[in-house]
Amino acid sequence: MTDVTSDAAATRLRRSPLHERHTAAGAKFAPFGGWEMPLEYAGGGVLKEHTAVRTAVGVFDVSHLGKARVSGPGAADFVNSCLSNDLGRIGPGRAQYTLCCDDATGGVVDDIIAYLYADDHVFLIPNAANTAEVVRRLRAAAPAQVTVTDEHEAYAVLAVQGPRSAELLAALDLPTEHGYMSFSAASLAGVELTVCRTGYTGELGYELVVPAEHAVAVWDALFAAGAAFELRACGLAARDTLRTEMGYPLHGQDLSLDISPVQARSGWAVGWDKPAFWGRDALLAEKAAGPRRTLRGLVAVDRAIPRPGMTLHVGDTQVGTVTSGTFSPTRKQGIALALLNTNANLVEGDEVEIDIRGRRAPLKLTKPPFVTPSVK
Repeated sequence: MTDVTSDAAATRLRRSPLHERHTAAGAKFAPFGGWEMPLEYAGGGVLKEHTAVRTAVGVFDVSHLGKARVSGPGAADFVNSCLSNDLGRIGPGRAQYTLCCDDATGGVVDDIIAYLYADDHVFLIPNAANTAEVVRRLRAAAPAQVTVTDEHEAYAVLAVQGPRSAELLAALDLPTEHGYMSFSAASLAGVELTVCRTGYTGELGYELVVPAEHAVAVWDALFAAGAAFELRACGLAARDTLRTEMGYPLHGQDLSLDISPVQARSGWAVGWDKPAFWGRDALLAEKAAGPRRTLRGLVAVDRAIPRPGMTLHVGDTQVGTVTSGTFSPTRKQGIALALLNTNANLVEGDEVEIDIRGRRAPLKLTKPPFVTPSVK
């Protein structure tokens, strides 16, 4: 990510309704998916923000994430015929991780959280950069009675994550007892909002979907109560180290139009028995034939820190490429996700070498997550 410092650069990017709060907190900003978002904050930085989420509680402004609403008779059935996972597995009040795949190739247009309100109402949270394309594809396929609405800037999303997140929300009289991947309506500071038991860190956590015009009131309420729970504002840099420790994929790196869910080992998010979803034929064929490459986890043997795009080798043979790589603050060593050629026949515990500016360093194949999850 590149720091955004000039007003000229900032005018080309959308801003969160919490931008002034971030500026006051000494945030360093970066462009992300067409938005200017906090990368890290003064007085702590990535390591302290990461540690806060693993040991206490942190809050991320993830308002750059997309929001789209699909409504009308048969809306849920329509979404189910398009996206990969099976909405029939859940009921109203539940959320589901799913994929929007290209119908011809099976590549991933985006990964999405779908919130099922009712048979005629589904709320979607795609990634920032892909929202318009997801909405375009859904609108093009929607029957006359189903409406697809882009609500990208209508809502803010605050991710409250960490082992003390439930304590913080309970202190504000917000619901915390609902199960993982479920949601409920609530109010805070006179604001109606949705509390979702979801997140991207591997810790106990919640995401608050708030009307954009009330985001500041909710942010202020969280921090007014948060001191007792060691609440810390966290930026997207810590979000990246946290999700990489969990082995969670990032679209554009570990999933993309060129990286299918079969290659990314995300087949668990595909309703293989459904009669229809975008990309079904291509994905069934790839699954049957076996993918030419698969997403694997790697841990550095020495002090190396793998980065996206670095090549991986066994002897003189290139066997893959790093898709996500970082220093793990929890493990105190380099970790990575990488696409490895299946014909290399590598298994857990095998070593490969990474090329760091012409120097080789060993990495060991290790199944993610790289830290013990506490999400449930």
